Amino acid sequence: MITKAIIPAGGLGTRFLPATKTTPKEMLPLLDKPAIQYIVEEGIQSSIKTFIVVTGKNKSVIEDHFDTYPELENFLHARKKDDLIEGVNRIINTANFIYLRQREPLGLGHAIWTARHTIGKEHIAVFLPDDIIVGSTPCMAQLIQIALQEKCNVVAVQEVPIDQVQNYGVIGIRKQFSPNLFQIKELVEKPHPTDAPSNLAIIGRYVLSHNIFNALDEMKIGAGGEVQLTDAIQTLLLSGEKVFAYKIQGTRYDIGNPLGLLKANIDLAMRHPKYANDVIDYLTSLDRELLIMQGKVAMLKKSRISGAFKI
Repeated sequence: MITKAIIPAGGLGTRFLPATKTTPKEMLPLLDKPAIQYIVEEGIQSSIKTFIVVTGKNKSVIEDHFDTYPELENFLHARKKDDLIEGVNRIINTANFIYLRQREPLGLGHAIWTARHTIGKEHIAVFLPDDIIVGSTPCMAQLIQIALQEKCNVVAVQEVPIDQVQNYGVIGIRKQFSPNLFQIKELVEKPHPTDAPSNLAIIGRYVLSHNIFNALDEMKIGAGGEVQLTDAIQTLLLSGEKVFAYKIQGTRYDIGNPLGLLKANIDLAMRHPKYANDVIDYLTSLDRELLIMQGKVAMLKKSRISGAFKI
């Protein structure tokens, strides 16, 4: 069984400033709960019992969220509103949390390496909190099934347009077993489109053997001047370990930037039984107003062209 997961959450979230000046980006809301809670819920649904959260300065609010708050609970209980924090209390009663500090912002690989003393001779799950993935089967559960079945490392991948591969780690394929399962020949971090071995991009879910920490011990500086996890997985590959890629089944939201977070909120609201009808009605009304505005602009342009419009 794979029961431990690392969540690197030490980034500064500069793309969300000024909102993230004092609030960690992992705590920005998706509907009625912080983004990181979606990650933890996916982990619990995938049989993860212990979450090792690698944080940085000003991130203690994450610890507070996944902790009891007796005063608030008593206040809500007295007003028969226990359901407002039922979800997070269920997490607190189900999972264990370990918090570590990443002392220097040296990249994803360094964040994972920081957790090395909490892991034994076991495989470990890794969740990147910028990726929210929803579907009928939890994404991590899909990867864990393959890792146990094939006794291998597994990374989640998704097809992306070739002109976007420079934003990702990209896999080269040794062998394809099914439409969604591949054995990896190589991993390339942020390749130029003309150099990319495929358009299958690595996204924020991994299952890795404990040997990943030995690979990271070398602390080689890679793309972007950081210690890249992709380079360490390539080292595992070269040492003879099997590394597979699985094209995840589900919907992925990249919430690492404000527009992505906004899109995720809209889409998740339209899927939520509590909010869907009201949101769809609101968007429909906006669409009508937009059509009216577009019609007025079109008439204005036509008037200008015909000379009928005068200042």
